Amino acid sequence: MKELQPINENVLLEVLESKGEQKTASGIIIPESAKEKETIGKVIAIGDIKKPGIVAGDNVLYKKFSGTELNFEGRKYIVMPYEDILVKIVETEEI
Repeated sequence: MKELQPINENVLLEVLESKGEQKTASGIIIPESAKEKETIGKVIAIGDIKKPGIVAGDNVLYKKFSGTELNFEGRKYIVMPYEDILVKIVETEEI
């Protein structure tokens, strides 16, 4: 079995994409090719980082033009520097 393992201070994310067409409130259909690139990913693996604020399985928001995209065994991934991750998405309870 092959797997991707980031080295140095890099992080491997699986790109989370919305599928299909979207429709605006006024009824205009936005095709997949015209959508803005999604910047949310699921952490798959972390390189050599001391005290990372994320772990495998976390969903994160990253800088728009960061990283290197790649396809591996039918899935879309992005490898990027740890410092390009902006926030960790967490579930909270409503007050």
